[in-house]
Amino acid sequence: GFPGKTPYWTSSAKQAVGASLGRQSTVWFTLHHGIVTEVFFPRADQPAVARMELIVSDRHGFYSEESRDAEHAIEWVDEGAAIYRLTNHCRQGRYRIEKTAFAHPDAAALVQRVRFVPSAGRREDYRVHVLLHSHLGNHGWRNHGWTGDFGGQPLLFAREDDHCAALGASVRWKKLSVGYAGVSDGRRQLRKYGRLVQTYRYAPRGNIGLAAELDLDGGGEFVLALGFGNAPEEAATRTRQTIFADADALQRRVAEQWKTWQARLQDFESPPGAARDLYRASTMVLKTHEDKTIAGAFVASLSIPWGAARKTNGGFGPVGYHVVWPRDLYMVAGGLLAAGDGDSALRALEYCQATQKANGGWTQNQAVNGAARWTGRQLGETSLPVLLFDLANRADLLSAGDRRRYWPMVRRALGRIVRQGPSAQEDRWEDARGFTPFSLSDMIAALVVGSQLAHEQGDETLARVFLETADAWHDSIDYWTYVEDTPLARRIGVSGYYLRVAPPDRRGSPMKYRGEFEFWYRRWPQNELPPEDVVSVDALAFVRFGLRAPDDPRILNTVRVIDALLKTDTPMGPVWRRYNHDGYGEKRDGSPFDGESGIGRSWPLLTGERAHYELLAGRPNEAERLLAAMERFAGDGKMLPEQIWDAADIPSRELFFGRPSGSAMPLAWAHAEYIKLRRSLAEGQVFDLPAQTWRRYVLEQAEGRHVIWRTNHQRPTLPQGKILRIMLDAPATLEWQAGRRGCGGRASTANAGEEIHYIDLPTEDLPPGSLIRFQFEFVHAKRSDKDEWFVARSGEMRVCEEPRVPRRTAPGEALRLKRT
Repeated sequence: GFPGKTPYWTSSAKQAVGASLGRQSTVWFTLHHGIVTEVFFPRADQPAVARMELIVSDRHGFYSEESRDAEHAIEWVDEGAAIYRLTNHCRQGRYRIEKTAFAHPDAAALVQRVRFVPSAGRREDYRVHVLLHSHLGNHGWRNHGWTGDFGGQPLLFAREDDHCAALGASVRWKKLSVGYAGVSDGRRQLRKYGRLVQTYRYAPRGNIGLAAELDLDGGGEFVLALGFGNAPEEAATRTRQTIFADADALQRRVAEQWKTWQARLQDFESPPGAARDLYRASTMVLKTHEDKTIAGAFVASLSIPWGAARKTNGGFGPVGYHVVWPRDLYMVAGGLLAAGDGDSALRALEYCQATQKANGGWTQNQAVNGAARWTGRQLGETSLPVLLFDLANRADLLSAGDRRRYWPMVRRALGRIVRQGPSAQEDRWEDARGFTPFSLSDMIAALVVGSQLAHEQGDETLARVFLETADAWHDSIDYWTYVEDTPLARRIGVSGYYLRVAPPDRRGSPMKYRGEFEFWYRRWPQNELPPEDVVSVDALAFVRFGLRAPDDPRILNTVRVIDALLKTDTPMGPVWRRYNHDGYGEKRDGSPFDGESGIGRSWPLLTGERAHYELLAGRPNEAERLLAAMERFAGDGKMLPEQIWDAADIPSRELFFGRPSGSAMPLAWAHAEYIKLRRSLAEGQVFDLPAQTWRRYVLEQAEGRHVIWRTNHQRPTLPQGKILRIMLDAPATLEWQAGRRGCGGRASTANAGEEIHYIDLPTEDLPPGSLIRFQFEFVHAKRSDKDEWFVARSGEMRVCEEPRVPRRTAPGEALRLKRT
């Protein structure tokens, strides 16, 4: 059967995830439908197993897989500790399987304590088999399997390069076999004959399965141990150590590890009306997602969205969500900090410092070891490590020496933001470019935070430039992202609203009322829509990051539009989609997302974000109601999903209105938002709201003095009374003139550091209608220091009385154009 059927992952809707806290226990596991699904080794981004389950048969044609032919129940052995009790009841009433699953406290091994209880007939009438699909090396191909003997004990082995696994049991194997998935892996024989009639000793380089029949003559209780190592002997040694150990003692040690860690966390009483308390479960989920080989590397989820439909060598297969996103890392570290685990937050900050790229930013996402996976450029993700620094600093976790140590990281990150912003290649949802509310919000907040740090470190020039850039961008938020008098505004009954994204034109100016931008998750031509027609919940980031008051009329207008387009009321409570026309989700018939033509579903974490907005708006009771909704959205094992199904039930696909969909569960970001909301409600204020921006822009209502012109963002108009700042990436000499008075001159750029070069033109006294023309020459050094070359560029701006939102032409209205 070489090389086996095409390998796939398993369902991403996990009932539970787990790991021990021992640093030597480099194993993570997930549970779904009553069985072990992915097991990760040697890092949290390296799946090594696709599934591991028991199959029960008898001599008279009975065949039952516990994942498909049984009813499943899961419960915590100790709340907040990654130890789970699984109970699988045969739907035909023939047996019950009880399992306790946990990771070895000190070694790379997974432990399952199993009890097989016949409900009909005698134990001797049944055959119990274990079947394991090896996916070592993060894919299903190139795995080698064999049966072997170590220390006189038969074991099942798998290997891919230097990743090895060994499966053993505390009882004798009756038969062992290896084979290729879907052909000779044992499942087909068991289904047809009820036993392994043909066994194989070796299955090289393919999609393999390991199978064995367990000898239960001595009783129905046994231990399954799956050990890992860099060599077969190492994996076998860990397997045998686990088998020979006192299982009760191992379980107690895992529980003690978690209880000791949980005891250091803050306790928040569950608010009145809470559906169920997810606090301890959420802290455990976040902690479980940290890698142990590289401290501070938190993966986004130990799952692969729609995994059962994902080939291991394509689509989401080699990546999934088990990689590090700076966005999710910031959220998770903030959640742990909110719970009182400052050490984990500091490790995440140190990880950011170590993985920062030469350009000052971070990759879109990366392996635990820092190797880039997806390579999009998200300026928002460059801002979030700076805001993580601020969270740690405001929590008094950083000394003066620490702040001095992190200053180079902050300086380089903000230098990149100033050079590349304000338009971003990707928004936080990774499928649109342009001016987006969330990215603008965290970039402005990071610049204000960085200005404060620059001042402390004695770099007054950068401190001033960072703050002036933040102020200039803050003043331009409406120019970039607010629209008025659109068909959608008239339909909802508001004067205007913040749109999801305004893509830039060829000069870098926002196209809000014209042009189209592509959705990467929708097929052409449905993937091109006018920007004014697309609204996102991201506009609430203007409040969450302290740039707008919650009762600002523009925010209130946008909230009305958001609720009209994106809100769904479920039996569990209200939930919101990311934006209208979203394509990242199951298709209409419930089939898995395939990269295109999907329908974006609702995200429970957005219910948490809305609750934070309601708290800022002075409605804590509404925030508590939304917290209870989040709690109801969790799955059976208290896991919060990425998305929930917000359409009519489709039982055949296990999709039910208001329940988790097939995207990813648990999503660490969602659990982090829940923890932060618990703390925010307990303290009566939003935990991660930057105090600096709230004070500057909401309380003091500071206004900027500058408008910034860059080659990648050529502003066409200059509001009257503003200073025009020409900002460049290299030294230059500039000649300019303005108005009919012939005012102007020649000047050279000043160097603020971090490749930020700028000239301020004294334009604040120019009357409306004045035309400003300028030309500049870049000076670049060639290989020889004696040689130089010049590149001339030019631009112009028109002074206007105030920033204006372009008026839409009414039907039938003549459009008059004037050449200037």
